[in-house]
Amino acid sequence: MNKVTAGLTGLVIGLTGCAGGGDDASADGRPRDGGTLRIVGSSDVEHLDPASVASVGAYGLVRTFARTLFGTRASNTFQETIPVRPDVAARIPTRENGDVSKDHRTYTVRLRTDVRWNTKPPRPVTAHDFVRGFERLCNPASPSGGRGYFTSTLKGMDEFCRGFGAVDPQNAVAMAAYQRDHGFDGVSAKDDETLVFRLERPASDFLHLLSLPSTAAAPQEYDRHIPDAPEFRQHTISNGPYQITEYKPGISYRLTRNPAWRPESDPLRERHVEKIRITLGQDSPEAVQQQIEQGVADLAWDQPVPTSAIPRLRDDPRFAIMEAPSNSPYLVFNTRSPSNGGALGKREVRQALEYAVDRSALVKIVGGPSVAKALHTVIPPGSAGYAPADHYPTPGDSGDPAKCRDLLGRTGHSGLTLKFPYRTNSVHKLIAQSIAENLDACGVKTELTADSGGSFYAATIATPAKAAAGEWDIAAPGWTPDWYGNNGRSVIQPLFDGRAYGQNSTNYGGYDNPQVNALIDAALTAPDPARAAPCWQRADQKIMADAAIVPLLNRAQTLFRSSRVHGTRFLPTTAGYDYTRLWLS
Repeated sequence: MNKVTAGLTGLVIGLTGCAGGGDDASADGRPRDGGTLRIVGSSDVEHLDPASVASVGAYGLVRTFARTLFGTRASNTFQETIPVRPDVAARIPTRENGDVSKDHRTYTVRLRTDVRWNTKPPRPVTAHDFVRGFERLCNPASPSGGRGYFTSTLKGMDEFCRGFGAVDPQNAVAMAAYQRDHGFDGVSAKDDETLVFRLERPASDFLHLLSLPSTAAAPQEYDRHIPDAPEFRQHTISNGPYQITEYKPGISYRLTRNPAWRPESDPLRERHVEKIRITLGQDSPEAVQQQIEQGVADLAWDQPVPTSAIPRLRDDPRFAIMEAPSNSPYLVFNTRSPSNGGALGKREVRQALEYAVDRSALVKIVGGPSVAKALHTVIPPGSAGYAPADHYPTPGDSGDPAKCRDLLGRTGHSGLTLKFPYRTNSVHKLIAQSIAENLDACGVKTELTADSGGSFYAATIATPAKAAAGEWDIAAPGWTPDWYGNNGRSVIQPLFDGRAYGQNSTNYGGYDNPQVNALIDAALTAPDPARAAPCWQRADQKIMADAAIVPLLNRAQTLFRSSRVHGTRFLPTTAGYDYTRLWLS
């Protein structure tokens, strides 16, 4: 979900001119079809079920096989990636075309009639499939981390979700029965080709919500499986250009062409390569880079270009730096940890630790100032509600261990020992080691543990039981806004709304402040984005005063492709190229 300049203009810097470089057409001016796109990287996705996808990697993968009502188009010009466009929807609903009511609380969405599932025989994607998709957002087995977007917006959904939470999460039949017997007013199928949404209150970003991967249509076959369970992952069904035909958990994916997909039915995607092969288990960015440069792989899955390689690649047309404003990574405190006498639940302890981190060292680790800038706010630049501020300034952004140690001493919590799981891909180990050294300088010990295989989020920091048991104290996740443009809620609400805390919640540290929750509500009920922005800004200030997190970097994406990859178009919300647009020479 996340991704170095203050405005939304000029947010794409291809250091070599055109990002991705290379020629974009074959000899006859058209992309060439065929071949296998070879992608290599480290960790599996934390969720493969579209209802609960939460990471940039999963967003990029799911886009190939699960379609939403609306979406965005990949482009190397940032501004072109912002507008919401129809996907399975036949058109954008407006007041003028009669699809949005005068009070802006009812939306009618008409579907294309030529979108098909890859079932045998293929059958149309219907409005009922989308209703099922929305109901699955709050299934008790693997709920969406972004469900708060919808429970605060769609009529009756909050109550529906509360009831769903009482159903046995190990019983697929019981979950399917609950969905069948308990609809809610917020979304309904008028007929096979028409959806009606009813909102609690007007929401100026509603179409953005309908473009999130978790709102994809869900076929009736999904009711047979526990959401996102191993069995589900072996039975994904596609209505996009590709289908998963082989999945070995933690090892590899093979995607092939979906025979039911038609290019004329899809305004956002294309299909050129014959197969996509994703190979996991490669934790070294250097090893991945070497494979791409040698031509035995084409793209990195979840590894940036190694920092050491960036200087020599600056003039290579295969290299690009693509900016997508993010809070990535940031340090989150487990406010619910009982360790150290519950120290991290105390604001003054967290405030002292804010002074520990040397952000200038982190900038160097990820590739220098052309790749990242120090961040001091919750909301990154280029997002609604952003305003520069530095609540805990240190000289040259290099930390102030003396001040950290002094403030910590005053709290009576000197001698802390913090459990610190870290991701093994990319430069996350180096980042964790750097932060651990900073904490050591202010008298805080850390216990670093490698958390690989896609379990960092799903099995560790997004599991409230592990937070309550003190199995981790600090962690360094990342956050890319779920959309850009009118995106005030896409940072504050999922990360800091205490009312949405629970399994798969992205409010990893269990932060809950009624004042922040009230500011979220005020922003969501504001009549327009301009009046919502000050509420988001005040929420940011309050969260930083509470020291819920330590923002670290606003980091761009470094990308490298093999010489045979063409048609590179960037999707900021996936932190990568759109696989469906690529072709091979």
